Amino acid sequence: MRNEYTGELTEQGLAGTWLEQFATWFADAVEAGLPEPNAMLLATADGSGRPSARTVLLKGYDQRGFTFFTNYESRKGRDLAANPRASLVFPWYPLHRQVIVCGAVEKVSREETEEYFAIRPHGAQVGAWASPQSRVIRSRDELRVLVEEVEARGERGAPPFWGGFRVSPDEVEFWQGRESRLHDRLRYTGDTVERLAP
Repeated sequence: MRNEYTGELTEQGLAGTWLEQFATWFADAVEAGLPEPNAMLLATADGSGRPSARTVLLKGYDQRGFTFFTNYESRKGRDLAANPRASLVFPWYPLHRQVIVCGAVEKVSREETEEYFAIRPHGAQVGAWASPQSRVIRSRDELRVLVEEVEARGERGAPPFWGGFRVSPDEVEFWQGRESRLHDRLRYTGDTVERLAP
């Protein structure tokens, strides 16, 4: 299986900051009708260096970094408590593009968490309370019972064990596929832009 990539990314065509460049490429992904253009691979490692990765959804970005929400007691939450660094990959394959982010991670404010939680669908709110994320459960029925218990209690607001993380980038690489595997790779590191060999 081999596809030839097309596209071009030049220093002259690059935006002045990673934030502006990401906004342009993210808009392109949305306009192209890509499914879940805000889906990103999140890679973490625990305190011993054991890695794990999963797909999460980007819920916001600005000059401070990229924000997602999760159960703080999940595997990713425990990894980030022990080793607060992560990498993100936005895999926009149909555009022959990806964005790779590396940086430090911190929790967002409780206010930000509550603001976001308030706009989640009711079922997602209940699920956040009910699911012991990343823990072993006996069956789907056990999860159903937990949901019913949360519904009966009428929980309000975000659970104390649930909230946002922000990845503050040290570097952001924009990867554009090119013919013959001679891809364009331009990386923002602070105020510097570097070209990497494909």
